Amino acid sequence: MAKAPKLPVKQILDENGEFVKGAQVPEIPKEDLISLFKTILKVRVVDSRMFKMQRQGRIAFYMASYGEEATHVGAAYALKPQDWIFPQYREQGAAFVRGLSLQLFVNQLFGNSGDLNRGRQMPMHWGSRALNLVTVSSPLGTQIPQCAGTAYGMKIKKQDAVALTFFGEGTTSEGDFHAGLNFAGVYKAPAIFFCRNNGWAISTPIHRQTASENIAVKAVGYGIEGVRIDGNDLFAVIDSVRTARERALKGDGPTLIEALTYRLSSHSTSDDPSAYRSEDKDDGPWKLREPAIRLRKFLMKENLWSGKEEQDWEKTCEKELLDAIRVAENTPRAELDALFEDMYDDLPWNLKEQKNQLITFLKNEGKR
Repeated sequence: MAKAPKLPVKQILDENGEFVKGAQVPEIPKEDLISLFKTILKVRVVDSRMFKMQRQGRIAFYMASYGEEATHVGAAYALKPQDWIFPQYREQGAAFVRGLSLQLFVNQLFGNSGDLNRGRQMPMHWGSRALNLVTVSSPLGTQIPQCAGTAYGMKIKKQDAVALTFFGEGTTSEGDFHAGLNFAGVYKAPAIFFCRNNGWAISTPIHRQTASENIAVKAVGYGIEGVRIDGNDLFAVIDSVRTARERALKGDGPTLIEALTYRLSSHSTSDDPSAYRSEDKDDGPWKLREPAIRLRKFLMKENLWSGKEEQDWEKTCEKELLDAIRVAENTPRAELDALFEDMYDDLPWNLKEQKNQLITFLKNEGKR
């Protein structure tokens, strides 16, 4: 049986914050690097606070991205505003890079009337039509064929834009992964399929997920480009997504990017990772390779960052977040009518009936 070709792992910035010898370093303005690092720190401040909020019962659910921030922060930066992003549920950094305000992000966690989704999605299911951020959906993989179809539509309309979707390595076992990549490959849709391979699909390790050598090699079966990168290397992420975007717009088809990273936090507030992995054996090696450490080292060596600046920035983020939480907690819930709006031009009789029944029920409940 013929073996698939070996795929190297692209790395530009190593764990010591130094460029790998011979690596082609992408052009990134210094002020942008600082801004991207600040976004990574902002995500960590938000994640830490929101985990506590969930434990206090003030929000129902949350998913942190500790250790994976370079994947979504870097990928979103490498795109253009006209490009569409189909997130999974751990790409809050992409939302911030694209311009989603912290207030709108927090409003979604509370599902109040200030939430763009009007309280109709569980927490961590944000989105913004104005920013080309498609709303997160819980079922795994549904965003992959949606991304492929959107990209193909852009191609038909001859738009200067691509569509990128994020997903984990566990999602590659879903049928939608096959359908999306097969379609995109056949029609050379300008799509970028970005797999965050953190080694764990909740508690399922990668070796229980696939018998293939890696995820990127699966691209061969669809006749598309497949690349592997160090997902904790912001430079490698940006360079790979830029390259994939250029290929797509030239008509060379989609790219499957496998970003090797690691989830240093639990899968969600509903998960206890100590039940299936060791903090020393599994987490330990990755704690020294996570994206913030190496980027911080690089910026400090270049005299672009200091410990004092980091402390000040984290305080700024914490204040902005606490202010946003205060506003969100004092914002009324979405109106009842939101349940029945934005679905039909004219509400059909059966939904009108359900709406009236609900209103009557709530009125009677209020009398008790």
